[in-house]
Amino acid sequence: MDRAQKEKVVEELGQIFESSGVVVVAHYEGMTVAQMQDLRAEMRAVGGSVRVAKNKLAKIALEGKPGASMGDLLKGMTVFAYSEDPVAAAKVTDAYAKKNDKFVILGGAMGNAVLDPAGVKAVASMPSREELIAQIVSMLGAPASAIAGAIGAPASNIAGILKTIEEKAAA
Repeated sequence: MDRAQKEKVVEELGQIFESSGVVVVAHYEGMTVAQMQDLRAEMRAVGGSVRVAKNKLAKIALEGKPGASMGDLLKGMTVFAYSEDPVAAAKVTDAYAKKNDKFVILGGAMGNAVLDPAGVKAVASMPSREELIAQIVSMLGAPASAIAGAIGAPASNIAGILKTIEEKAAA
């Protein structure tokens, strides 16, 4: 890899560290190519990506970026999993680590906060952006449905009373 290629990799990694909602760092030593492709596919499905890079280049890219102290995690064969959604990459990597013992989460970063493995698990247990939006929409819709039910209730009560009166008159 020549100097120009290294500079390009550092620039790409810098953009990843700046623009991602969460970056998870993990060891992947001993994983097969098929297992790595499986991880990449799972990350793509949630809008995230996986990147393998030399630790030295990643440390250079981290300088001055949010979560710069994450550089301490970069030892051995490391892989970065990242996504714009602050929860997606953590969810996928946590689930993948449970089914593959060769994939070991070292930690990560969420903005300026550096996460340890327990922190990544905590982020993974949070609802995703889409789940939060769905919860908010359902909360906003609940009062409207209650109002509609209250408005419709008197009409149904009146209809029931009229039916009862009609039945008594017919008898």
